[in-house]
Amino acid sequence: MRYTSGRRAIVAALRSIGGPVTLPDLLAFSGEITQSSAYRNLALMQDAGVVRRLVHGADHAHFELAEELTEHHHHLICETCGSVEDFTLDDELERLLDAAFAKVARAADATPSSHLIDVFVVCAECGATGD
Repeated sequence: MRYTSGRRAIVAALRSIGGPVTLPDLLAFSGEITQSSAYRNLALMQDAGVVRRLVHGADHAHFELAEELTEHHHHLICETCGSVEDFTLDDELERLLDAAFAKVARAADATPSSHLIDVFVVCAECGATGD
């Protein structure tokens, strides 16, 4: 895959924003990315494993750089507004989770490759407004 100026702009915006972002927010953040180019490039970059698309029932999917380009993390997802926020766990807890998931996988005669935890919440902003 060629690393075109449009793809560089998307990666730069995703790095700057620092967490999962919707396409409208990505376009608003970076004035140099057009909507048609963003759709096309995000799809290609997702297929190449550079970008991950998160779909959680919100109005818009969220996009983030693949974990291989950032760090291992999980997500807090607001059930009301659909916002997504990254969080990390300490190394000891990650090791305990990996061991537990490996045990579950072995019981299913499978081999675990990774894990992702999504915690559904009502964010502080939605909780404060009572929505």
